[in-house]
Amino acid sequence: MAVSAERHLLDITLPARRSVDSVMAARRADSFGKRSIKASSKDFALRLAVTMTDLTTLEGKDSPEKVRALCRKAISPAPALDRVLMAAGLAPIPSVAAICVYPNLVSVAREALAGSEVKIASVATGFPSGQFPLDIRLDDVRRAVGDGAHEIDMVISRGAFLAGEYALVADEIARVKEACGKAHLKIILETGELETLDAVRYASDLAIRAAFAAGPLTDGEVFIKTSTGKVTPAATMPVVLVMLEAIRDAYRETGVRIGMKPAGGIRTAKAAIAQLVMVNETLGPDWLHPHLFRFGASTLLNDLLRQVARLRRGGYAARDDFAEA
Repeated sequence: MAVSAERHLLDITLPARRSVDSVMAARRADSFGKRSIKASSKDFALRLAVTMTDLTTLEGKDSPEKVRALCRKAISPAPALDRVLMAAGLAPIPSVAAICVYPNLVSVAREALAGSEVKIASVATGFPSGQFPLDIRLDDVRRAVGDGAHEIDMVISRGAFLAGEYALVADEIARVKEACGKAHLKIILETGELETLDAVRYASDLAIRAAFAAGPLTDGEVFIKTSTGKVTPAATMPVVLVMLEAIRDAYRETGVRIGMKPAGGIRTAKAAIAQLVMVNETLGPDWLHPHLFRFGASTLLNDLLRQVARLRRGGYAARDDFAEA
């Protein structure tokens, strides 16, 4: 393994490999999208999905004003719909779980979200490639946390993983976890580049094992995440199922609940509800909470709002009705 002489790898025991029956995984994953859901349960699921959304902007043209607008929408996703709902004696649309921005915009988000319950997540560690030197990636994490990030979304070194340098990947995850301090960590596997479900399972097990190597964990302190959103395919149902099963097995072994964040390609309320059904049937209702499950999505929120409006009004809103803050 090509590691500089100055770099001493942490002594992390690597997990055993587990094979995945890809045919059965695909078949079981497909079944979750075929459940019949009553209107009352659907309204609950839609609102729950809103509370689990990380509203994200990760573009080169991101600006402070764009982030401020994102924060306003994160706190109050649909003010006009809220007025309709409250006039009917119904609860308004809840806030989302978090906004996710680049590190240089964390301080802007902190000011805009002051007094709200919305968390600040920031991508770090050379997002999306993960190809920066480790010391720069660690400084990236510390700076984002210092500016007010509650959560860090890191990317693993996929090149090292695919080259079989698993100890190096585990070492870097553990060091990033240490650099997070009190901030929570989401470990992005970039599953679209891992090629097989066997690799997705091993990367999930490796990430979880490495996070524990950095010190004791509490429920929801660490998540595993499918994708940066820059690579396809990303959060396919079989991939998410395999990652959920890794979380389930880790819980049985340690008693600690690891979180899950599917990101990339989840654009409709129907797809989000299928994911929630899969979480409930694989991990149980304890995971149906934003502390343990998130959606990474830039367009999903608007469709969730459209579906809530449809249940109330009996007809669909236009696709761009909820596009602006």
